Amino acid sequence: MPTFTREEIMHLGNLARIALTEGEIDRMRGELNVIADSINMVQEVATEDVQPTANPVPLEAYLRPDVAAKPLTQEQALSGAPVKEHGMFVAPQILGEE
Repeated sequence: MPTFTREEIMHLGNLARIALTEGEIDRMRGELNVIADSINMVQEVATEDVQPTANPVPLEAYLRPDVAAKPLTQEQALSGAPVKEHGMFVAPQILGEE
């Protein structure tokens, strides 16, 4: 049963560039040890005869049938455009010239 030491928590804080107070170190040590214990419990339960799964409930993708349809004409596509020019949508410039 691995337990995190204060030194390991301080080292993790240094790696993450986080200044931890003594209280935070104690709290993080407890929380990380609970997480490690939970992982160990799951590993004890998992056996070789159990297939790995990402979701215990089978998921099905509900897709509409792929049916070819007649595409919009250029006029139909541009019919709701607030501004159009030369058969294209006109949008405000958002990037400067560089």
